[in-house]
Amino acid sequence: MTARPSLHTIPHPGLAGGPVYLDYNATTPVDPRVAEAMLPHLTDLFGNPSSSHPYSEQPRAALEQARGQVAALIGARPREVLFTASGSEADLLALRGAVLADDRPRPHVITQATEHPAVLQTCHALQRLHGARVTVLPVDGDGLVEPAALAAALDEDTVLVSVMAANNETGALQPISDLAALAHQHGALLHCDAAQAVGKIGVDVEALGVDLLTVVGHKMYAPKGVGALYIRDGVELEPVVYGGGQERGLRAGTENVALAVALGTAAELAARDLASGEPARLAALRDGLHQRLAHGLPGRVHLNGSAERRLPNTLNVSIDGVLGHDLLTVAPEIAASTGSACHSGTHTPSPVLTAMGLDADHALAAVRLSLGRWSTPTDIDTAATTLIKASIP
Repeated sequence: MTARPSLHTIPHPGLAGGPVYLDYNATTPVDPRVAEAMLPHLTDLFGNPSSSHPYSEQPRAALEQARGQVAALIGARPREVLFTASGSEADLLALRGAVLADDRPRPHVITQATEHPAVLQTCHALQRLHGARVTVLPVDGDGLVEPAALAAALDEDTVLVSVMAANNETGALQPISDLAALAHQHGALLHCDAAQAVGKIGVDVEALGVDLLTVVGHKMYAPKGVGALYIRDGVELEPVVYGGGQERGLRAGTENVALAVALGTAAELAARDLASGEPARLAALRDGLHQRLAHGLPGRVHLNGSAERRLPNTLNVSIDGVLGHDLLTVAPEIAASTGSACHSGTHTPSPVLTAMGLDADHALAAVRLSLGRWSTPTDIDTAATTLIKASIP
């Protein structure tokens, strides 16, 4: 396996003494370097970046530096990056903003079945409140959209296509550049929720051909409560918050400089990780975990999703004979997730896995094991031993 970078040899203070953390796709620990960078903007550097006196100078400069750091990570221009309070807000601005800015009487929006609820629920709201037509494309057994399905769904009233870069449960990587090209042939915009992809793999908005792209701080070692939306020059959106004209007039409200600095710092650190081979390190750990589980539980471990087209840190498997939530309950040494939901004591299968064609038993057996910056070979050994032991009657 690739040697672990020296900066990561010290355990994260939030993980010390706790279970092995394999839920990085849910949220990441805040990198201490990110916390250090934002701290002055919570204490001494309090000025409003929109003011014209000396107290505003450093906050204003820090805000624009952060914008440039995020832009650099995704191959954008700084002026094309707008800060938001979350990925869900960025998705809302992209979808609602595009539909309301369009003058077609019955705008058409296309998304896909395994999309994040922030997109799916926004589509439902646009249908309910603004008369939009919504098409939800199916996915194949790997969780991928077939470009031919999009081509068949596009029409002259299609305003926007929204497809995520990487699925949060399986890590499936959608063919975004192909989908964007098809959307543009019909005069539609392409929005990509890249919350799970940015920082884990290289993301370049020009290469992908996207018009709008969502970035989320707490998926890349920044705090919760900050995100960003890439808006290609020339794309018109209706504002998500009206008021004083901040963030190009699309999201009013005094900017949270501290959180913007955190996101910018996290983006710069992510760029360093990508350049130093972090994706390959995580893929080796992930594959080692999969191999250990398959060897220890022969014939019982089934990969959910594509073995090739997925994030390097994500392993979603179903283990025959054990429900995912039961497995994690009897393995408290591991902090991980299932895709199932619990309603009044009854578990329902993951909508993502169901859309991929998995039957209920298979879907309810699934566990998502997602690795990150502080994952180590020792963690993988502990996780494999614990999960194998917990899966044997």
